[in-house]
Amino acid sequence: MLTILIMKTLKPIPARETIIMLVLLFSVFNGGVINAQPGRSSNGPSGRGFYAPEIIKFGIHTDPSICWFESDIMKVRNDGSRPGFNFGLTLNRYFTPNYSFSTGISLIHAGGRLVAQDETELEFTTSPVKPGDPVVYKIKYLSFPVGLKLQTNQIGLFNFFTDLGFDPKVVIGGKADIPSLQIYGVRALSELKMFNLSYHITAGIEYPIGWTTAMVFGLNFENNFLDVTKDNGAQPNDIISHKILSFRIGINF
Repeated sequence: MLTILIMKTLKPIPARETIIMLVLLFSVFNGGVINAQPGRSSNGPSGRGFYAPEIIKFGIHTDPSICWFESDIMKVRNDGSRPGFNFGLTLNRYFTPNYSFSTGISLIHAGGRLVAQDETELEFTTSPVKPGDPVVYKIKYLSFPVGLKLQTNQIGLFNFFTDLGFDPKVVIGGKADIPSLQIYGVRALSELKMFNLSYHITAGIEYPIGWTTAMVFGLNFENNFLDVTKDNGAQPNDIISHKILSFRIGINF
């Protein structure tokens, strides 16, 4: 059912980018996985046999999301939200049955809309953007989250969890639309900073479907610390932060 849902609701992930994500994640943690030993199983009230987690646990997730910008000055402001999605792999290294270090790799498609009070010149177009005309950004990040996961013992049919941490990010793609100038899908990396850092807060539930397998449902919020856009030429000196609210759907193995 999860595979069908992903295929119906989200765009396909390019094979090249998926392979890069898999190689990076497995090469970094291959030694730890080889030496990991499973923890003890325990039966929950449902008789499904939900686990006391193994030392190393992998997961896969896809997150439909809502994205928007926030500015620190009035001359440039957010002009609404954009849909996005996040596809990723997770790894948890447990040091007690209820606590683990979390990491992984994610491909994030995010965006946002900005408007300026004054006429603005951008690097990727020769025509200035008039005051009040929106610029729509579509940004692709490669993210490497690092955090701490806390989870409860099984309560009824579920385990509840939260994950707190930081997300170093690299911008690997960026495009922009300026509807008022009839510009769509233009390459916009000249207006975007390459590196960023955010914090994340995730909360949700795990529903067991086997001895060592569980479905995952939750909410995730990310907020960038660093400026997303460059201040080229006579552009306003601002700090644009990116905020992403995601709805997590995944499976842990």
